[in-house]
Amino acid sequence: MLRLALLRHAKSSWDDPDLDDFDRPLNERGRKSAPMMGQMLASLNFTPDIILCSSAMRTRETLEGMQPFLKGSANAAAFDKGLYLASDEDILAHIRKSAPAAATVLVIGHNPGMHILAARIAASGDPGAIARLSDKFPTAALAVYSFPQATWNELDPETGHLEAFITPKDRA
Repeated sequence: MLRLALLRHAKSSWDDPDLDDFDRPLNERGRKSAPMMGQMLASLNFTPDIILCSSAMRTRETLEGMQPFLKGSANAAAFDKGLYLASDEDILAHIRKSAPAAATVLVIGHNPGMHILAARIAASGDPGAIARLSDKFPTAALAVYSFPQATWNELDPETGHLEAFITPKDRA
């Protein structure tokens, strides 16, 4: 069985209007919510074999805030500029290409691709959670899925079972 966690980066700062979007850091709210989402993954017994993370500043800082709660995953991060503002199809292609031997994968990326993919693969699970996820995938939103396939290359995205959908507001 495969498990996948999709996490949108935590809230970023818009304080410097001259800063390129790729280089925007987290704001205070984002720095608080990143560890909270790491704790959530730990409470769900989700230890990623590999972490696919956009190389943008805000995604790297999100991972940094989560890292203390991702036991055994310290060296599992792969930073990829191709995940920056990637489409749902591109994110799925990165998972299939980058994690062939992994059973658990965490992807940290950006909307709208993350939201589209998160909604697309939620074929079963709590209907209320699926409806909330389909409506909105806010900053630091976390969706955890399981799939019956044995490898990511065999993955049929229409078979995802939504195990959990959590946002920072759920934890406040």
